[in-house]
This record gives sequence, structure tokens and C-alpha cells, in this order.
Amino acid sequence: MKIRNITLIFFLIIVVTVLLNACKVNYSFTGASIAPTVKTFTVYDFPNRAKLVNPNLSQLFIEGLQDKLTRQTSLNLITEDGDLEFSGQLTEYDVRPMNIQQGDLAALNRLTISVKVKYVNNKDHTQDWEKSFTGYEDFESNQSLSDVEDSLVPEIIVKLTDDIFNASVANW
Repeated sequence: MKIRNITLIFFLIIVVTVLLNACKVNYSFTGASIAPTVKTFTVYDFPNRAKLVNPNLSQLFIEGLQDKLTRQTSLNLITEDGDLEFSGQLTEYDVRPMNIQQGDLAALNRLTISVKVKYVNNKDHTQDWEKSFTGYEDFESNQSLSDVEDSLVPEIIVKLTDDIFNASVANW
């Protein structure tokens, strides 16, 4: 009788172990859904092709995207030929009046930044895409762009990198 119980317990342990190993669920608190074969990423240069040029924008954007991917995933940043590759160009950096009021005066201005991104997944090319992303922030019309630029640009870059992250590794 004891041998039978021991055999039954041993059998149940094996079955439970097999089931637990077979039913793995990958969950990430960051929302990233990355195949286990993907280990690295590369962010190539994003030249500034906008009519209005902020000389620091390209570098700030690249660093923002690299930081987002490094902090929110377990991927390693490499200089070229990553499993995931991001390239593209900054296509818009513009200020426009918003919320026109009496006398054709704007109460707000809007700083808009657009970026065209080419995403290549070298482990699964069915996930490759090329998309444009736009982010903006409004500011009071009595302020000049130079007064608010240093605070608004990082906020817009966070929005852009969030959208790019969601479109690429979070698959939203």
C-alpha cells in the first residue's frame, strides 16, 4: 500500500511539473511583448528634415528612444545590426497659433514635432513597419518659443517615444 501511494505521489509531481512548464505565461508590467529570441536593439541616426530646426532635437530624440527601450525592456543597446532596428527622420518642428479669439489673436500656440520611423524586426520581418508619429504641447501666446522650448521639447519626446514603444514592442 505504501509503495502504491509513493508511486501515485511521484506520478502526480511529475504531471504537475510537466503542466507548469508547458503552460508558461509571459507577463510584463511595461506592456512589452518581445519574443525570447530578441536580445538587442539599435537606434540609428534620425536626421532633422524639418523646415524649422532645433539643433539639439535629433540627439534628444535618439537618447529619449534609447532610454525608453533600455528602461522598459531587457534588451541591450548596440550600435548597429540589432535584433530590432529603429531609423527615420524628424519631419516637422513647427509652431502654430491655436484657439483664435477676438481680433484674430491666438490665446495659445502649439509646438508640434513629427517623426517618421522605420521599424525592422530582424527576427520576424512580418512585424516590420514604417509610420509617422506626431506629438505636441500648447503654450500661452504671450510666451515666446525660446522661453518654453527647453521644457516642452522633452515632454513631446516622451509622448513620441511612448507611441513608438507601443507600436513596436508593446504591439498596441
